[in-house]
Amino acid sequence: MKKLLFTAMAVCSLLLAEAQLKTPAPSPTQTIKQDFALSSIELSYSRPGMKGRKIFGDLVPYEKVWRTGANQATTINFADDVTIGTTKIKAGKYGLLSIPEKKKWTIIITKQLDVTSPAAYKADQDVVRYEAKTMDMDESMETFTMQFANVKPSSCELHIMWDRTAVALPITTDVETKVMGQIDQLMNKDNRPYFGAAMYYMENGKDLNQALVWFDKAVAAQPDAFWIHHQRANALAKLGKKDEAKAAAQKSIELATTAKNDDYVKLNQKLIAELDSK
Repeated sequence: MKKLLFTAMAVCSLLLAEAQLKTPAPSPTQTIKQDFALSSIELSYSRPGMKGRKIFGDLVPYEKVWRTGANQATTINFADDVTIGTTKIKAGKYGLLSIPEKKKWTIIITKQLDVTSPAAYKADQDVVRYEAKTMDMDESMETFTMQFANVKPSSCELHIMWDRTAVALPITTDVETKVMGQIDQLMNKDNRPYFGAAMYYMENGKDLNQALVWFDKAVAAQPDAFWIHHQRANALAKLGKKDEAKAAAQKSIELATTAKNDDYVKLNQKLIAELDSK
């Protein structure tokens, strides 16, 4: 009896030890959070490898719904409203599916968050369908990869890549209305964001004279802020006020030197050299 009990305990110990074994996932999960516009986008998907297999038209059949990854459903979470193609999408979490073809893919944003096979897909849950032309890559991508690229203030692209095939999903959002609304509102308060508003105007092709007015006010509020003097110099340069721009850049150099900030010293020296070459 004792021998049987000992054997049973030994078997249990072996099973417990085996249950604790941890090995690398064959298709590891990746979650990407990309700051975008005034909020962010978060993508979660699994990454299978080629492993010597033929991918598109075989492992991933053409003209069939694909989970766009492996294992669990692929999801994308927009923290703010976005537009894909001409369709506006409310902030929230969605499923991301695709229908690969040789020359184009149909990329689907769906309300379904659990599609792992074509049979589970329901077309009436589509939020948007976007047709993307395939692009041939020079080198083969062993691991299925998605990433955000060409990230700009109001637009970005989701790149989907595997083997030698890539497609891009363009995503845009309305930053302009929101930022201008903030500026209008905050300029009526005591603590006005002169520097931030001036930078937005200068970097987005708006009224440079108004930007300069705000840079002047920002300098008055923080006279030792070398970075403000530098951006004021940039605004003056864009307005064609060469001598004033050089004077502002020189002031920034003096303040940056005192603050031991070599980066801004070099930035201003470069700006002055560019103005002298014109």
